[in-house]
Amino acid sequence: MKTNGKKLFFTAACLLAAFAVWTVSVSFIDVRPIGPQGSAVGFAALNSFVHTLTGVHMSLYTITDCAGLVPVVCVLVFAVIGLIQWIRRKRLRAVDPDLLLLGGFYLAVMAVYVLFEIFVVNYRPVLIEGILEASYPSSTTLLIMCVMPTIEMQLRARIKNATLRQCMSVLIAAFTVLMVICRLISGVHWFTDIIGGVLLSTGLVSMYKTAVEEKYRFFSFGLYDNKLHSC
Repeated sequence: MKTNGKKLFFTAACLLAAFAVWTVSVSFIDVRPIGPQGSAVGFAALNSFVHTLTGVHMSLYTITDCAGLVPVVCVLVFAVIGLIQWIRRKRLRAVDPDLLLLGGFYLAVMAVYVLFEIFVVNYRPVLIEGILEASYPSSTTLLIMCVMPTIEMQLRARIKNATLRQCMSVLIAAFTVLMVICRLISGVHWFTDIIGGVLLSTGLVSMYKTAVEEKYRFFSFGLYDNKLHSC
């Protein structure tokens, strides 16, 4: 493992370890029944303070839910690209390695999401259509912060025009930050849910970049030769 790969791996390990520590802390520190239907939440004082500060804005919740379709569509687009390559090249192993790695990464993210739907850490601060839903980590934060950075890496590799690449990077970064902030302000998650989502997603993306750096150095950090891959 070269120096760059070691740094990435160390960063990923630290972020994932921080997420694990944060999750345990949320589960045991200052746990009180401050949620709907008497649901218990860790860091109760902090979460209660932030929730009171932001209030609940269901219109913002709806907007962020709809905007959450953007990363879903992006995933589907690259899935179709990979499928077309598989059909044309007649072998799965002939598909561009970055697309195979990307697909594996998204499957891992989905598995993590399902895991926390089964093993619930805490529930939302509000009922959604009368239902008390799992809230930790913020699934929207996880989706946005896992998909958009990896899409940005793909676009950097596949768009030839440097100005267009830069514009796309700025737009994706702005969209990602805005979505996370709006999700917090909407009041449908506890503050600790957002922090958990940020730690987990940045850790997973860093691990993805480590795999890219080690196995496919020609597109390390998503900045590999700017050649359009054939479909």
